[in-house]
Amino acid sequence: MSERDEFITTLRTHRGFLRQTVRGLDDEAARSTPTVSALSLASLLKHVADTEEQWITFARTGSMPGSEGWSGEDTRFVLTDDHTVDALLTRYDEVAAVTEEFIAGADLNAAHPLPSAPWFEPGASWTVRRMLLHVLAESAQHAGHADIIRESIDGARTMG
Repeated sequence: MSERDEFITTLRTHRGFLRQTVRGLDDEAARSTPTVSALSLASLLKHVADTEEQWITFARTGSMPGSEGWSGEDTRFVLTDDHTVDALLTRYDEVAAVTEEFIAGADLNAAHPLPSAPWFEPGASWTVRRMLLHVLAESAQHAGHADIIRESIDGARTMG
């Protein structure tokens, strides 16, 4: 299996774990916050799709939309009435398709300087490969977080 296929397959696996956490839930349950975290399954789905899209745009263009003038609030977790489970899953699938198409043809060694942010080393650059590893780590981390939230909702374990 090629490196590109490994990225795609592994991303699909972790996306599947996250998708599974909302299986069988209505919108109210998916928006609930049964743990001490302010996050819900719906807000995690939105965040992961938005973040993946942001990083793939950056990998493609070297520009990260929304990185200028960061206020300290991450709006990628904020839900509106339009953010139903079905709408969020559809958007996640659309973002995934764009990501996978990008991976298939990207120069994995191309690099871009990271935007100025408190969590990035000043002057650092990341290759597309490093960005994809970051997207994968975000997806896996949030799938695990979502699994805990789902278990808190109804006892269901989605990852094991």
